[in-house]
Amino acid sequence: MAEAIVAGIVKQNVVEAGEVCVTDINEVRLDHFTEQYGVGRSTDNAAAVAQSDVVVLAVKPQIFPAIWPEIESSLKSDALVVSIMAGIPSQKIAGEKPTRVVRVMPNTPALVGEGAAGIAAGEFATEADVQLAQKLMGAVGVARIVTEEEIDAVTALSGSGPAYVFYLLEGMLEAAEQMGLEKETARELALATVSGAAKLMKESGEEADELRRKVTSKGGTTHAAITTMEERGVKDSVVAALLAAQSRSRELANG
Repeated sequence: MAEAIVAGIVKQNVVEAGEVCVTDINEVRLDHFTEQYGVGRSTDNAAAVAQSDVVVLAVKPQIFPAIWPEIESSLKSDALVVSIMAGIPSQKIAGEKPTRVVRVMPNTPALVGEGAAGIAAGEFATEADVQLAQKLMGAVGVARIVTEEEIDAVTALSGSGPAYVFYLLEGMLEAAEQMGLEKETARELALATVSGAAKLMKESGEEADELRRKVTSKGGTTHAAITTMEERGVKDSVVAALLAAQSRSRELANG
């Protein structure tokens, strides 16, 4: 996600490459960032943060407790913190200080400029802070403002969402193999089907259930497939899965 954000803001000229500094303990990754995007680099979080007006926390929530004390002590008094960590509330990041925090929940299609992100303001964040975060994330896809109470739902829906689509594609391609379709042909047709269906729903403005009914003739092939899915509880499983993801996000918030 860090690379997706850097790639987006640099390619879209939202921020000049020379104004970006990426930190990492992995020198190979830092080499990649500097060679690919022309940004600054450092293995010293504190030094980089001390010079930054906006600090993006692109780390896994599990390592937040280990890295945050050093970063927090180096923050400028007027720095904005943009967090893409799942489950860590803005209040936990700010602590006892009036730190301006904006939480962002992006997803991996941001790597190809087709991301979906929810943006939520912390207690001390200003409208300008939210607009800045929206501008940054808008460089790599859709960015919608939500409340912090809704961010766990965004995590479950779009943050984790690409994995659900990939899981569906796994099943479609496994079935295609069993039916004897050539691998590359099956891949091309499956990808076009998923992207085309999404585009149709977006551009038509119609709801998913309405579009599904339009292609499900009673007694036809689609009806046979949907009936099997209903019998096996596919929709119920999808709903349960998203609720489980939301619950896990809340668990992360509680440590």
